[in-house]
Amino acid sequence: MTAIKTMAIKTTAREFFDACETGKGWVGCQQYCHPAATFSAQAGALAGVDTVQAYTEWMKGLFTPVPDGSYEVRSFAVDDDRNTVTAYAVFRGTHTGEGGPVPPTGKRVEADYVYSMQFDGDRIRHLTKIWNDGISMQQLGWA
Repeated sequence: MTAIKTMAIKTTAREFFDACETGKGWVGCQQYCHPAATFSAQAGALAGVDTVQAYTEWMKGLFTPVPDGSYEVRSFAVDDDRNTVTAYAVFRGTHTGEGGPVPPTGKRVEADYVYSMQFDGDRIRHLTKIWNDGISMQQLGWA
């Protein structure tokens, strides 16, 4: 992969990541993805979510019960051979808003997670999220 192509997908991945992780939903994320981009995660909280569009809307919805949600990137890397970008981050927030499975708990979450974004050309075609949702739900008082 050329250096220019590497920088292009890295930039796209960073912009997508920020839009998704700040609750912009599909409207704010679709420009970085193929229209039918797929999604996967081995997390019960995301059962049935199988498109990037649905996932970005799920993330947007998380900002209702957790309005102070924020992220901290710990690592961001391009795998040239596989046309993939990975991001490791920590999501933090407090359940102070309405929504979620119970009334506001005032409890805080600090969750490690990884995105693996596979590209086709200059757009994301598949996103895998690696996340221990059970720990996050416990921290928020939802489980």
